[in-house]
Amino acid sequence: MKFINYLESISGVAIFPLISLAIFFTFFTLLIIYVMKADKGHISDLKNIPLNNESNQ
Repeated sequence: MKFINYLESISGVAIFPLISLAIFFTFFTLLIIYVMKADKGHISDLKNIPLNNESNQ
């Protein structure tokens, strides 16, 4: 039996792809907003963490 036959037997299965799309879209929209509004100095500090010798000692 194919997997599609199992899905067809579930009532209301069409809502799951819509929920997945909404979660995906919301997550990446919020991520883009966070990146655009992030403090550039903080981003620069995070960018230079691997190169900062003071924190390694």
